[in-house]
Amino acid sequence: MERVTGIGGVFFRANEPVELAHWYRDQLGVGSGVDGDSVWKQEPGPTVFAPVESDAGYYFAGPEQGVMVNFRVRDLDAMVAQLRAAGADVDGDIETEEGTGRFAWVVDPEGNRVQLWEPHLNE
Repeated sequence: MERVTGIGGVFFRANEPVELAHWYRDQLGVGSGVDGDSVWKQEPGPTVFAPVESDAGYYFAGPEQGVMVNFRVRDLDAMVAQLRAAGADVDGDIETEEGTGRFAWVVDPEGNRVQLWEPHLNE
């Protein structure tokens, strides 16, 4: 059976797409190709692709947010500290889920809730 080999892109609506692309580049290191930036090249690792219940509140900033992006990070503590130092809206405390890893949330400048994930190393 033929199958996909990875995610080729994530596209979402934004009121100020260039400014938001710059925020993701500057705060998370995710290049978008906007303004001649190089595109983001992921490191190998686990990726979860999971539909969730239509009324799920945990993943989203509100009912108007239809997609939540989860980014893998190497050092969640360092990423959260970096985001807070830059004035980003880090939402709550770091959470640990046994067997899965550690999680934190950041809200981008347009109000999208984004999850940061430090997977357990034994995967």
